[in-house]
Amino acid sequence: MAPVTAMTWTHLGQTARVWPGRNFPLGATWSPEATNFAVYAPAGTQAWVCVFTEVDGLEEEERFELTERSQGIFHGALPGLAAGTKYGFRVDGPWDPAQGYRFNVDKLLLDPYAQAISGDLDPQQPAFGYVFGSPEERQGDDSAPYVPRSVVVDHSFGGTFDWEGDQPMRRRWRDTVIYEAHVKGMTALHDRVPEELRGTYAGLATPAVIDYLNDLGVTAIELLPVHQFVSEPALTERGLTNYWGYNSIGYFAPHNAYSASGEDGQQVREFKEMVKAFHQAGLEVILDVVYNHTAEAGPLGPTLSFRGLDDRGFYKRVAPEVGEDGVPGPFDDTYWDVTGCGNTVDSNNPLALRLILDSLRYWVTEMHVDGFRFDLMSALTRTGYEIDMKCDLLMAIGQDPVLRHVKLIAEAWDASMDGYLVGRMPPPWAEWNDQYRDEIRDFWRNHTSGIRTVATRLAGSSDLYADDGRSAYASINFVTAHDGFTLRDVVTYEQKHNEANGEDNRDGTDNNRSWNHGIEGETDDPALQAVRRRQAANIMATLCLSNGVPMITAGDERGRTQRGNNNAYCQDNEISWIDWRPDDAWLDVYEVTKAALRLRREHPALRQRHWYEGRPAIKGGPKDLAWLHPSGREMSEKDWHDTELRAVGMFVSGRPLRSPGPRGEQQIDASFVIWFNSGWLPQRIQLPENDWVQKGEVVVSTDFKLPVGTIVHAGDRLSIGRRSTVVLREV
Repeated sequence: MAPVTAMTWTHLGQTARVWPGRNFPLGATWSPEATNFAVYAPAGTQAWVCVFTEVDGLEEEERFELTERSQGIFHGALPGLAAGTKYGFRVDGPWDPAQGYRFNVDKLLLDPYAQAISGDLDPQQPAFGYVFGSPEERQGDDSAPYVPRSVVVDHSFGGTFDWEGDQPMRRRWRDTVIYEAHVKGMTALHDRVPEELRGTYAGLATPAVIDYLNDLGVTAIELLPVHQFVSEPALTERGLTNYWGYNSIGYFAPHNAYSASGEDGQQVREFKEMVKAFHQAGLEVILDVVYNHTAEAGPLGPTLSFRGLDDRGFYKRVAPEVGEDGVPGPFDDTYWDVTGCGNTVDSNNPLALRLILDSLRYWVTEMHVDGFRFDLMSALTRTGYEIDMKCDLLMAIGQDPVLRHVKLIAEAWDASMDGYLVGRMPPPWAEWNDQYRDEIRDFWRNHTSGIRTVATRLAGSSDLYADDGRSAYASINFVTAHDGFTLRDVVTYEQKHNEANGEDNRDGTDNNRSWNHGIEGETDDPALQAVRRRQAANIMATLCLSNGVPMITAGDERGRTQRGNNNAYCQDNEISWIDWRPDDAWLDVYEVTKAALRLRREHPALRQRHWYEGRPAIKGGPKDLAWLHPSGREMSEKDWHDTELRAVGMFVSGRPLRSPGPRGEQQIDASFVIWFNSGWLPQRIQLPENDWVQKGEVVVSTDFKLPVGTIVHAGDRLSIGRRSTVVLREV
């Protein structure tokens, strides 16, 4: 091994005594006496743990051979190792890419179970196991100067960390409102967060953020990936980085760049302090997790961890062709990719499955998070290559005494044609409901083909979830997410504007279901600005008052824009960060969102556990849900097929609720009529004559002619302004 400039490297060979240790737990387990190391590499022939120390400003590497091996796991213990020590593994074995073996002792490997990681990837030739231009040829340069290190973690931090009695919150789904946010983007520009904490876990835990979320009325923050990740080499070549973080390489490690405390393991403590602060404020923490692929990408990607440990077992391969005699052909090393990221983790592999489950349990038990949103979940539900709702991972999570009680959210699709599973996940899973997003966007841009499907989405998407015994709260309702236009851009742009991504505007979807209202992009026209803000307020009010679990994308409630970029995954700058200045904020949209969420929180009629049945909850009472035609009568079958109808009223009865209270008591609440008018013209409506709602008050409105506080009576005739939402509450 050639020496590396400015660094001193110790060559192969045991330089200190290694205890036998044990083969569990996997990873590095610290104790004051010794640190146990265990790494799974079933086809490897030798393994070393490599410890890095700094001497006179130079980094030195000591290699300790793990001579003990059992069940495919190399293991050993090093006495007297300090917490915060940086380490990695080297594993020797066959180099035979055609058979899926890519062992290369010259490549330093991250511990798959590392609980903290230091450094980043520099995607130079030594970080790759093969020679550029000749993928079958093993590359012999040392990768250590170009790749991250694992860090030994003491979770007691010298016995000083105190959870202060923190316990799982387990808030009911029907009481949950999710706020999808990015750790850095949430505070990078926040003037009330100390500058040294902006863009970090500690920055998120400041009162400026927590008080804002509580004032808005959300109950859970869903963080874009915080597992350690690296940027794709192609992005690095373009001078960009992976901002969103969907390129994981450390499933137990909080991403080090989000730490204000350094990279020696203190990021773990900082993350715990953040979770504790959120819980003390009544806010749950949900993590967006990416187990479907890793940052090693396809066979021409870098060698960072799994590729140098168990490449053949960890990643799915294309099935060998079967000859006419029924005998499979030779092994095919072509990666089977349904993630669009170069590889697909084989969740049926026993050790890959174990890693996923161990990681999930770790974040719940050690880090106290409250749930997970699984990126491209469909890729993980396959037995072989076919979707299987009884696959190992779903069955294991469903029976796990820790995981079955946390919030589980599926992005129920992948990059394949057959991977769309919305409505098909088993209990207790909830799902991102993209059909809700599409229908609500179409309704408010006046492109709906009929009001029936819109009503189904407003009432909880029973067509997707009722038939298999799931509730409306299996539907995570959203109108925007990190991927796609922001809400402001939905009403400002019709075309994507992704030139800053360096892909000639070819990336990102063309199916935006957006409307610029006549001018593409921002404008100084006050009338057009007012229309766009009203449309944004309409969409937010609709989201907050629909049956199901609302998810708000961070900044949508205050008019955050990405300047028409609908794929800002590589924009770690002001395109993606929230601008907290009040001068361009859509604070009127914020106030409508806040008011709608307050109504939802204060009135169980607007977040009922049982499905609406369209009939009275008690004999002689009103229907629990009724749909009103602007003429004042209930919608007829003919009305549902009227493609010109653009206004509908949603009557929700609170007298009584179908769902009992916590002690089985009958619940009584106010009743509501919510009017939605997406039409180009004001809509004359007739309030129905009935015995149930004699008098009402406007409590949320985007129609300036019907402001909050307006009193109405049964039988009144009203005019609902064009493109407006008006919520009436029984007085």
